[in-house]
Amino acid sequence: MIETARPIRARRFTPAARALALLTAASIAAAPVRAQEPPGLPIIRDTEIENLLRDYAQPILRAAGLAQQNVKVVVLNDRSFNAFVMDGRHIFINAGALFDAKTPNEVIGVLAHETGHLAGGHLSRFREKLAQAQTQSIVAMLLGVGALVAGATAGRNTSVGEVGTAAIMAPQSAILHSLLAYARTQEDQADHAGVKFLNATHQSPKGMVELFKRLTNETLYNSRYIDPYLQTHPMPADRLATLEVIAKTSPYWNVTDPPALQLRHDLMRAKLSGFLETADTVLRRYPISDQSLAARYARAISTYRHSDLRAAIAQMDGLIQSEPHNAYFYELKGQALLEAGRSTEAVAPLREASALSRHAPLIDILLGQALIGANNPKLADEAVGILNTALRDEPETPAAYSQLAMAYGRKGDIPHADLASAQAAFARGDVKTAKQLAERAKRGLAIGSPAWVRADDIVNVKPMKPQ
Repeated sequence: MIETARPIRARRFTPAARALALLTAASIAAAPVRAQEPPGLPIIRDTEIENLLRDYAQPILRAAGLAQQNVKVVVLNDRSFNAFVMDGRHIFINAGALFDAKTPNEVIGVLAHETGHLAGGHLSRFREKLAQAQTQSIVAMLLGVGALVAGATAGRNTSVGEVGTAAIMAPQSAILHSLLAYARTQEDQADHAGVKFLNATHQSPKGMVELFKRLTNETLYNSRYIDPYLQTHPMPADRLATLEVIAKTSPYWNVTDPPALQLRHDLMRAKLSGFLETADTVLRRYPISDQSLAARYARAISTYRHSDLRAAIAQMDGLIQSEPHNAYFYELKGQALLEAGRSTEAVAPLREASALSRHAPLIDILLGQALIGANNPKLADEAVGILNTALRDEPETPAAYSQLAMAYGRKGDIPHADLASAQAAFARGDVKTAKQLAERAKRGLAIGSPAWVRADDIVNVKPMKPQ
């Protein structure tokens, strides 16, 4: 399920308040996070997109010596252009960045830059720098408070009190500027590292330059009103000039993306458009006159989401006829039928999608859901097997555990259904309900069996201490 975050309105701050706010924000951003994706982020899950981004990232990660760290690229449902890292195992990229990137090379350039942050250990170094800044900020504040108290004790007037306030804020402003300068240095280092990784993989840095050039042109007017010393990134024009100098020395500057990879990229952008944009926007972006595979893909998705399922199925059948070995066209047809309540009809295309994708877990979860929705007890055993296998690779998917609980229920296996329901509740973060269901499951499971052990683990899980 795709969720959309509510935009936050901008507020005006005094320079002193802005300094404190940025220091606070930096401390939050640099705090340790769990290995899994942070809760509350509007994450997009899709096998086709994730496989493409993995293919983009893997050569870069190998060149950076990070191939064994299981770094994942996570797509966020945000139309703005952004990409960032929050820990050592995830690169987050907004859907907006994928929309704006016209070629695979442009996205690969973004991933190379973010990999530069990971390879340079920038997160841990920034945390160390932040800890130093926080210590300095506290000392400065205490000294400033001392000045205020001394002024009040001496019965000084308001202007002297204001001097005390300045004594608090001025050192913090200097600390903030130092911290932001350090962040800008890290961005410059990541740009250089990104070009290095692209060269190592015989890929062009031109996409990175072209993408930054478009962003520079878009922000050129607003940058006139920006204080360059209160930014976490170098100013766009300066950054582009520096990047262009090193990028054009690459022997791979004129290397272009293979046509097959460009087609996959176009299909990814079309898919995002079809699912995330309005029907009118999709038609403007992909008019009927455009009969490319990507345009037909976007319109088929939009048609099933916004209007006529029958017409959408006909369009999907046309896509399948054009590429009969494309797993994602079968997946789309199966998903459309499943969401329309036609589970029995959804089974066949989802079986084909599962086979062609070599049993991709997210596709198999859809197939399991269709098998259960077909309301045929004979399919329950198959659904149990498929879902249990998929959950080995996607162990934090509440919906899959819920479907598994239903499959066990169809078989009359209530203890295993309770365990699956407990796992679903636990994955959602509802530990209390998970413990209750797991306790009930234990009573019907053979003591010491793998299922009993999993239930016992949930029952005995300790509440996490606040960090």
